[in-house]
Amino acid sequence: MILAIFSGFAEYERDMIVERTQEGKAIAKQKEGFKEGRRKSYTEMQLSHAVGLLGEHSYNEVAAMTWISKSTLIREVRKRNA
Repeated sequence: MILAIFSGFAEYERDMIVERTQEGKAIAKQKEGFKEGRRKSYTEMQLSHAVGLLGEHSYNEVAAMTWISKSTLIREVRKRNA
């Protein structure tokens, strides 16, 4: 019985969280310049510089120099070659 009460309260709380989140997103979408989702970690200039370094250095060396991960570098090169 106590478990049913707690699960009911948890479900109610979850519904409230979802509702507040949706309200916040609706307000944010009304603002000018709103972009949904995560911000980019690196600027286009940083990525271009790192890709340019790949002509002279290995992925691991460029990753160590620029602090951009090897997987991000590989993904960016594939994107530019596509």
